[in-house]
Amino acid sequence: QAQLEESGGGSVQAGGSLRLACTADDYFYSINCMGWFRQAPGKEREAVAAKYTAGTVTYYADSVKGRFTISQDNAKNTVYLQMDDLKPEDTATYFCAADFLRCRPVSWFQENEYRSWGQGTEVTVSS
Repeated sequence: QAQLEESGGGSVQAGGSLRLACTADDYFYSINCMGWFRQAPGKEREAVAAKYTAGTVTYYADSVKGRFTISQDNAKNTVYLQMDDLKPEDTATYFCAADFLRCRPVSWFQENEYRSWGQGTEVTVSS
């Protein structure tokens, strides 16, 4: 399994931007789908976005469509989550996760599809 590490969290005002990064170790090549999830205080973890790492297919939760963009840099073993027009409701701890088997529209948002998880990075958006 891959070791994942998130970075890029912080505090911003509403309307601002942040870019999160998820760096994997040498097992990056074996990851089929890289996902981003978030968990707000007192709430369940929810899927935010995912990307098929061998192609261009991406998936987004309705709540972030048009504001967040997931991308990758293979040379750096890194997947990014560009977050624009941030809202207070985006405040959460963000986790990246790796699925080694598939990246399908019917399952990308399911936590049990992912076998490796990062420790999370906090994002706070103030109004």
